[in-house]
Amino acid sequence: MTTQELTTKVEEALDEIRPFLQNDGGDISLVSIEEGKVVNVQLQGACVGCSVNQMTLKSGVEMTIKKYAPQIEKVVSVSQ
Repeated sequence: MTTQELTTKVEEALDEIRPFLQNDGGDISLVSIEEGKVVNVQLQGACVGCSVNQMTLKSGVEMTIKKYAPQIEKVVSVSQ
């Protein structure tokens, strides 16, 4: 899979998750993909200070991204 194809798959996964985050006043954006294995995302809005955002990141975001792009090993939240 090319870098562009991988980026597209990750964006599709984020598009699936985004409505749930927006319902809670938050959002998410793709920052980068390192070595085709690690996805860096930025949580925004209400998600930034949310105490459950690490759980959301692992159980929701990472799981959904891996469904679209199984080669991804982990998802990391980076701050602004």
